[in-house]
Amino acid sequence: MRELLGNRKVQLLLNGGFGLVLLGVAVVSVRHFVHGGWPLRHADPVLVVASALLFLVAYAFKAWGWQRLFHEHERPTAGALAFAGGAACVGGIALPGRIDDAIRIAVVRRYPGARTGLGTLGLSLIVLGMLDNAALTPMASVAAADARSWGVRAGFAVVAAAGVAAAALVAFLPRLVGRRGVMRFRLGRWLASHTHCTKEAWAAWLLISVSWTLRGTAVFLLLNALALPNSFALALAFLTASAASAALPIAPAGAATQAGAGAAILALSGVPTPQAIAFSVAAQALVIVTGAAVVLLIVAWHLALRVRPHFARAAA
Repeated sequence: MRELLGNRKVQLLLNGGFGLVLLGVAVVSVRHFVHGGWPLRHADPVLVVASALLFLVAYAFKAWGWQRLFHEHERPTAGALAFAGGAACVGGIALPGRIDDAIRIAVVRRYPGARTGLGTLGLSLIVLGMLDNAALTPMASVAAADARSWGVRAGFAVVAAAGVAAAALVAFLPRLVGRRGVMRFRLGRWLASHTHCTKEAWAAWLLISVSWTLRGTAVFLLLNALALPNSFALALAFLTASAASAALPIAPAGAATQAGAGAAILALSGVPTPQAIAFSVAAQALVIVTGAAVVLLIVAWHLALRVRPHFARAAA
């Protein structure tokens, strides 16, 4: 597989195919919005900008939290991890769910100055997903308490219970892999030598929780911007449903799955279906735009660092 992906023709074919898919999605989206109208055209611009800024800052806190899951000698920069998060978010427009993790791994490995091993990076993503679930537990609990139907309440209760189980697994992972029965296997020995990623898991969880809180506040501001029924509990329910749908092992385009789950929760909460769909599309579009902004800002920063020495030599 490595030799195949290293082939120049295969790379051109994959990149060209990915580009065509993104172009097709863009054309279909533009046609839809030309006929149906852009959901944010009547929104309060101040609240929309504030929501976008909160989404942008949330990327930084997520990157800082992910960074705590590496040893200092192989720890990627926060810029590399934020770039990977933004690229994965943009890739979720068309790629199936869970492929975003492959994008994150590829981006961090290719990032200038990266020294992280492939296995360490993959394990950090697994732990990161568990900490995401743990950070969603308070939000899922609030959403369950505020839910109108028992079915929705049970769904959020499952998400909250999964978060508690994930937190417990991360906390006790070093003890579990240190058992004699586990150490007999090669995988067990490898896990035992890489469980340092849980050493600062508490700090990572705090930073990731801040990231999710910022996102919940951004959704709340966006609800207000569009003059929809707004409450912080509804914003948390929307965010939790969207995030939980991203955990599906097999799903269509990740962004579409998350938008659909969010729209379903709004509709079940009493928001008219057309407005629920429009809001969910607008929120997902805002997340993708801020992800693209993260990528562009980091690229611009690296270009500036490369260009500055040339200007300095020319001036000298």
